[in-house]
Order: sequence, then C-alpha cells, then structure tokens
Amino acid sequence: MSIFDLAGKTAIVTGSSKGIGRAIAEQLALFGANVVVSSRKGPACEEVVAGIKQAGGKAVAIPAHIGDKAALQNLVDQSVRAFGRIDVLVCNAAVNPYYGPLAGISDDAFDRIMDSNIRSNLWLCNMVIPGMAKRKDGSVIIVSSIGGLRGSSTLGAYGISKAADMQLARSLAVEWGEHNIRINAIAPGLVKTDFARALWENKDVLAQALAQSPLAMIGEPVDIAGTAVLLASPAGRFITGQTLVIDGGVTIAGRG
Repeated sequence: MSIFDLAGKTAIVTGSSKGIGRAIAEQLALFGANVVVSSRKGPACEEVVAGIKQAGGKAVAIPAHIGDKAALQNLVDQSVRAFGRIDVLVCNAAVNPYYGPLAGISDDAFDRIMDSNIRSNLWLCNMVIPGMAKRKDGSVIIVSSIGGLRGSSTLGAYGISKAADMQLARSLAVEWGEHNIRINAIAPGLVKTDFARALWENKDVLAQALAQSPLAMIGEPVDIAGTAVLLASPAGRFITGQTLVIDGGVTIAGRG
C-alpha cells in the first residue's frame, strides 16, 4: 500500500468549489478519499463533485457559509451521515474584503476577516477533532498564507489572520497530539486563483513576485494540493504543528 493512500478516509474541504480548495478536493479524491465539497454556492460544489465522480472518485456536495456556526455544524453532521466519519479536515475557505493600509480598515471589515479566517476554523476543529480523537487518528490542515510571515502595507489584516491560523495549528497540535491527531498549516505564496486575481493580474505586482522567486514563477492550485495530500496521508504521520511554506522560494530569497 502506498504511504499516500487515502482509501476509506473521508475529507471535508471548505472553500472547495474553485481554486486551491478545489485542487485539494480533487487530489484527495484521486488518492482514494471520500470528499465533501463545500462552499457557499451549491451548484458550484455540485460541478466539482461531478468532475470527481467522472474521474472515478467519491464525493458529495454540502454547501455551507463559514461565518454561520449552525451551517458548519450541519456540514459536519451531514458529512458523518454521508460517509460515517471524518478523517481529514481541510480549512481552506477565507475572505479578504479590504485592500489597503490598516489605518483605513473599518471595524466591520476587520471583524469579518478575523471571524471568517480564524474563528470559523476553530469552530470546525472543535466540531470535528473530538470524533477523530475517539478513533485515535486524524489530520487537520489549515490553509494559511505567506502573508502571515511577512509585513504588508495593503494586506495587513489578512496577514494577521493568517499568522493566527499558524498559531492555531500549533496550539491545537499540542492539545490533541496525545490522541494521534496531526494539525498543520500550509502557507502558499502567490497562486493563480480567482481569490488572488487582483494581484497576479496586476503587471507590477506579478513582475515583483517573479523577480523575488528563485523559480521565477507563481504557483498553480495543484502545487498546493500535493502538500495537502502529504499531510492528510500516512506519509505525513510524523508531521504536526508545522507550517509548510509553498511559495517557490519567495520568503527565503531576500530579493527585490
């Protein structure tokens, strides 16, 4: 059996109707997992499910808004009804309604970023991890960002939330490690998604990103999905409390 085999495992992936979340859902399914595709819009989730099934995988769509605690509990409950248990939780969904200096951010925008990008992840973890602990096995993956490792004059609040996600993974890893639950974060660099479109479609921003990257490239969603497969599978059984930076080397280059 491959150490990357996920046959018989069930994974919830939030924000998986497109971008990084979709790529993660598709790759988890290719490695054998039953996948719960979730985002706000049901038809978009169903499209991803159809693609997974066409490729021979197993998946269901369970829409949920990450800012709604009751909707997240329903997501967890329906996932258990569909597949019996949850072995992998991927907290990928996030928001960033504000682009600009912290001096100009409204209270509402700041609260929305913190609630969606941090508190919703804690909600989901507290809903899912106890079931994993009963079986003494499970993996939680929080999709963070290199924005949580670097300062920014335009994405400050988003960066704060992503730094907090890294600490959330560390603290939960300590709390649940004795139950064989692994909790890690992934910190992508600039990836070609709709979420980051305002960045990679900006010629100046893209040029700067390429100049800073030792690989002279920005990422594709599937580049992040491989790391999620590692962390979800037995191949990652000795990794916990870590933040894996997947950015083409931008944060280590010191260029620009």
